[in-house]
Amino acid sequence: MNDRPPSTANADDDCLDAALRAEAREHRAAYVDDAGFTARVMAALPAPAALPAWRRPALTALWAAAGLGIALALPGTVVDVAHDILGLIVGQRVSLAGIAAGVAALGVATWAAAAVALRED
Repeated sequence: MNDRPPSTANADDDCLDAALRAEAREHRAAYVDDAGFTARVMAALPAPAALPAWRRPALTALWAAAGLGIALALPGTVVDVAHDILGLIVGQRVSLAGIAAGVAALGVATWAAAAVALRED
């Protein structure tokens, strides 16, 4: 149920908005008053289910355990990947600006991951 009065058409509205407003004006007289039925139904609905407080720390611990488990289960692969990354880094010219850009990129990625993991749903 919408108790707010309809907004007036603005000069910068597009033709679809204008057509929808015209249709609403045309059918406004056909509105059937529900005597507060909609409001009573909405008030009787249960509150949305909240996520448990332990969910975020549990997921963080599970992901950390999974990463550690993979690193321990595949030590040769971890060493090979680290060796290949080091080879890429050593094979390239390294400047202070390049190091700063890499650190900044890692910082942004870390903050973005923390913001996603710690957001309130």
